[in-house]
Amino acid sequence: MRHLTFPPFSQQAADTVRRRLDSLAKVPGSLGELEELAIRLGGITDDARPSFPHKAVVLFAGDHGIAAKGISATGPEITALQVRNFLAGGGTINAFCRNAGARLVVVDVGVADALEGAEGLVRRKVMPGCRDFSEGPAMTRDEALACLQVGIDMAREEAARGTRLLAAGEMGIGNTSPSSAIAAVLTGAPVEEVTGLGSGISTERLRRKTDLIRQGIARNRPDPSDPLDVLAKVGGTELAAMTGLMLGGASLRIPVVVDGFIAGAAAAIAVGLHPEVRDLLVGSHASVEPGHRLLMRHLGIPTYTNLGLRLGEGTGAALLFPIIDASVRILTEMRTLAELDIRLQGC
Repeated sequence: MRHLTFPPFSQQAADTVRRRLDSLAKVPGSLGELEELAIRLGGITDDARPSFPHKAVVLFAGDHGIAAKGISATGPEITALQVRNFLAGGGTINAFCRNAGARLVVVDVGVADALEGAEGLVRRKVMPGCRDFSEGPAMTRDEALACLQVGIDMAREEAARGTRLLAAGEMGIGNTSPSSAIAAVLTGAPVEEVTGLGSGISTERLRRKTDLIRQGIARNRPDPSDPLDVLAKVGGTELAAMTGLMLGGASLRIPVVVDGFIAGAAAAIAVGLHPEVRDLLVGSHASVEPGHRLLMRHLGIPTYTNLGLRLGEGTGAALLFPIIDASVRILTEMRTLAELDIRLQGC
């Protein structure tokens, strides 16, 4: 992984945005969290009038050896099937990207299938699926670093295309299991508190899933003080690439919107590697996966919607894109009290 430097959150730009919001022809604070979102975006971009005409969801796909243990509602072959579906435009994330006016970029970083003939796929495969972390390390340290670099490179390539707002999406059957493992290790929470139903599994299968995650942590002994060790031992290829996209975007002052549970686990790794990244990410929604809310509280990154989502793919982040557009339009399209010659009456 090449050396990265991260610009500081611009408190000056954030304060300028706050003053602008308070001067507008509305009751101060009356737009609630939209105002806080605009302030955060100003600080991330160092721009008191940020705008995001070009945005993209970069979706990383990878398989997980632990999926063969039957911890998901579907088999591991669905990863490749869904990748082809996304490329054909038939996924939920496709619909939400179209709604938001965003591009969808699909990247193979670790799918077991060769995906022959898959037109439009960005081929950056590091390995054909990571190993079963319940039996041993999911990846070597070098493999994890290579996947991180894929994400960093994608952020730079998107920046070169003029993209100014990013989200990290994912596809990988079984990937809530490594996300739960990462959440447990980095927050210190018991495995059962950060492990949910994922793709909609039965209670019996949930117990099996929880036991396997606990077993994987015990066997691999990931070091919580070394986020790269955690990522390599109990993570996954697409999780690592998502982490890299967040790091790459932050280094370029491009806001990266954090989706749900899997993206939250990637964000926890990114912040663990570089704590200054915390203030340069944007939360999207509150997933119903129990580990997600715990992770976002642990990171101190606010979320802005609560729609009961648990699909992944980057869907919650894509739904936030139009809200982000609305929050920054406030700064450029509303008139001020002075322009309307309105005087607020004292109480």
